[in-house]
Amino acid sequence: MRFDVISIFPELIEGYFQAGILARGRERGLLTLQLWNPRDFSLLPHRRVDDRPFGGGPGMLMQAPPLVAAIAAAREQNPGAPVAYLSPQGRPLRQADCERFSKRSGMILLAGRYEGVDERIMAAVDEEWSLGDYVLAGGELAALVLMEATARLLPGVLGHAASAQEDSFAAENLLDCPHYTRPESWQGAVVPAVLLSGDHARIARWRRGQALLRTRARRPDLWAQRVLTAEDVRCLQEAESEDEFGRV
Repeated sequence: MRFDVISIFPELIEGYFQAGILARGRERGLLTLQLWNPRDFSLLPHRRVDDRPFGGGPGMLMQAPPLVAAIAAAREQNPGAPVAYLSPQGRPLRQADCERFSKRSGMILLAGRYEGVDERIMAAVDEEWSLGDYVLAGGELAALVLMEATARLLPGVLGHAASAQEDSFAAENLLDCPHYTRPESWQGAVVPAVLLSGDHARIARWRRGQALLRTRARRPDLWAQRVLTAEDVRCLQEAESEDEFGRV
């Protein structure tokens, strides 16, 4: 998959690609990153890309000409890739969206700055995505979140193919269950006995029951949308009859 990112701070994007799964994906030839700085497309003195908003108001806006030129250059090298603008006005980014993105061959991501962008830029934009109801200094962090959440779903990027399928939200909008590793006993807390039992069917029921409990307690919005199956009810009843550590 190829990502083209348009940003006046390309070093922020490149720096994050130096470690972790994005670096691994690029090393394995599964990811390609191309960075575009709108300043390289500015015809103004000092490579300026911003100006005051018409009608007054605080802050500066990113100008249309250099951004649209950068988008056109990215489209030429990544044909068919949708252009996504990262902004607080966009649709909330969800796991299902990233799963859909992972089937694409590429995306062009536009990271805004200052107070935003000239609205006329939106004619060159296909999608608009937001991380949530808050404002960041720019779209670079949002672009990185989108890329990492998408890249980890590409076959071969993660060390274990099942890892992405067992995460929170990956299956049926359930939160993930608790996980444990060595030591078996630490500061008086022990690993749930069921996880040491070797009974894989029971372990699967325990994990699903804990996931259901967590979702009900922590995300009532997700819980309200859920229709419980007979197996869900069974797992939930078993989980309710014991604590997190498997004690009845």
